[in-house]
Amino acid sequence: MKTILVADDEPTLVATLKYNLERESYAVITAADGESALEAARASRPDLILLDLMMPGLNGLEVCRIIRREMHVPILILTARGGETDKVAGLEIGADDYVTKPFSMRELVARVRALLRRSEHAPAPDAEVLTLGDITIDLRKRTVTKNGATLSLKPKEFELLSFFARNRGKALTRDQLLNQIWGYDYAGDTRTVDVHVRWLREKVEDEPERPARLITIRGVGYRFDA
Repeated sequence: MKTILVADDEPTLVATLKYNLERESYAVITAADGESALEAARASRPDLILLDLMMPGLNGLEVCRIIRREMHVPILILTARGGETDKVAGLEIGADDYVTKPFSMRELVARVRALLRRSEHAPAPDAEVLTLGDITIDLRKRTVTKNGATLSLKPKEFELLSFFARNRGKALTRDQLLNQIWGYDYAGDTRTVDVHVRWLREKVEDEPERPARLITIRGVGYRFDA
């Protein structure tokens, strides 16, 4: 039985979706805000996620961005907005499809089936454990060890290290890192990246003052060398 996570803050719509999807023999779990959606996705590893854009706390775009970095699961965005901007933004950060409210249940179920069929024939996902020399990152458990000892990383430090690990050897600009880790609408500036890189060096480098892994590229940003 396939499991579907429905993340939306409209109780009536959630109940309707749950009823109709269970009639199609899917197991359904629900979440009413962004933080709960993330927790449910990490705990249950659903086969598909129906994700509302406008939720309290983390919005749907932020949830989509984080989930897409952590797991390979089809994401179908539900949006009440009529403009193209939000739909395009969702697709660009990793959503697989979208429907605009109000939508017909028949159309939604058809899109769900199509996404699930597509995912069954998709290539095997990337490894959920990344090894970088003496550093091991478990993306599912969200843990990092160095020489077997667990490192205590803040959530953003973990996300930053994971992104570096997936892009090892590549020069990444501060703007790229800011957009990927903090989101396209983050109100801060690139100094936020520098501060977190400094904190990360304290934990992953043998000699933080002479980094051998997290390399500064002057005028550009940073590169992670495994």
